Amino acid sequence: MRRFFEITRRPAILAGMLSAILVASLSAHARILLAQESDTPGEETVANLAAGRVVIAVVKGTILVGTVENPIEAETRLPVPVPLASDRLGVVFGAVQWSSPSTQEQLARLDEELPRLRGHLVAGVPHLGTTQGGDEAVDIESVGQGVLERLNQVAQGLHGKVDMPDNEPLAEVILVNYLPGYGPDVWQLSYRIKQEEQETDYWTTRVLRPTYLQFWPPEKGQPRTLVEFSYPPDDPSPTLLDLLRKKDPRLEKLIASDPKMADVVSHFLQGDSGKIPAADATQFLRAALDAIAPAHARETMASISSETGFAWILPPPPEPKTAIQQRNRPADAPTLVKPPQ
Repeated sequence: MRRFFEITRRPAILAGMLSAILVASLSAHARILLAQESDTPGEETVANLAAGRVVIAVVKGTILVGTVENPIEAETRLPVPVPLASDRLGVVFGAVQWSSPSTQEQLARLDEELPRLRGHLVAGVPHLGTTQGGDEAVDIESVGQGVLERLNQVAQGLHGKVDMPDNEPLAEVILVNYLPGYGPDVWQLSYRIKQEEQETDYWTTRVLRPTYLQFWPPEKGQPRTLVEFSYPPDDPSPTLLDLLRKKDPRLEKLIASDPKMADVVSHFLQGDSGKIPAADATQFLRAALDAIAPAHARETMASISSETGFAWILPPPPEPKTAIQQRNRPADAPTLVKPPQ
């Protein structure tokens, strides 16, 4: 059973007032035009979305994290594994890049900022540490709180009505850890917004405390297999595991080409992924994601080994620099292409 309060454990089986308010649905567009408080009529904030899927394979001694872009619009951002430490990475979905087209100013870039985002936990509120125990749970909450504070910084000036489906978060963070003495750990942090109308067509906006869902380790007796997340959440595309179960022709051709691939798939379907050698799982996952990816979609893959920590298998391709990015990026700013030293 799921336990819902502000934090939930999930079993792994699982602008001021404007003459016009600019609103777009997150599930239909990779670009959100949000009315922002401003002295300039027509001022707006643009939030570009990181959209696609993240597939996580916990295999022998290693966690593999592959991402595939869902290019639903020209400005879609590729979900990218961001190294947070030698044994931790995060992937940001949703409203990842916030900017002001009129001032050519980048307001926030959550994936690049993620390694630095840490918040202070609020006293008197139930915390993960009270149900999970240990400093690691507290650190996960600290990341969640830091992202919350940053989102509220850029969202507090939104005073136009933003229409979003109830089940659709503004942003999500997938945290993947290989914890000493504990093992692989996967969490999903989801951020939704709440608006209140103060007067006609004038709204206050705040981002709510995230919900925390733990997807790994699975409950006792549950299968140990692929874990997958997608954004937007109403994406009808079947998961990689579903495609394997349905014997998708693209994957069946791959499996038939190499007996090792057939063995990898067999372990995933049987729910004992911990028996799969990391090298075989890496070969399979790279080929499988490439086979099912949309045309021209970008991909990445990273790993966290119990012995060597974070490493790139397929680093993200360089992004074309926009005028906004070039203006706001310091010369010594961290890059996602290489992990921090």
